Amino acid sequence: VQMVESGGGLVQGGGSLRLSCLARGSILSDFSGNAMAWYRQAPGNQLELIAVIRPDGSTNYADSVKGRFTISRLNARRMFYLSMENLKPEGTAVYYCKGDDNNWSWGQGTQVTVPS
Repeated sequence: VQMVESGGGLVQGGGSLRLSCLARGSILSDFSGNAMAWYRQAPGNQLELIAVIRPDGSTNYADSVKGRFTISRLNARRMFYLSMENLKPEGTAVYYCKGDDNNWSWGQGTQVTVPS
């Protein structure tokens, strides 16, 4: 399974974006049994886990994004989303999605830039 992220871009502080993630791979599964997560990596920083959605729909968020970001999934289309509101300059990073299967491959990520 290969992750394909999209939807990044340049947005002014306070703005919004919605990132999309396609889990491209086996046609035998809609991945409804997998937990999915969004990560981000800012320049010079380590990879940061920012949001998780489990098969039952429960979610968790990093404190840095709680109340501003929302993770969601559309299992039938193997799509996962991250809606981001009130973006801040510290949100500038490459954003990645990943499932909870270590055999899945990381995608290229999608760049989000929020100028200071």
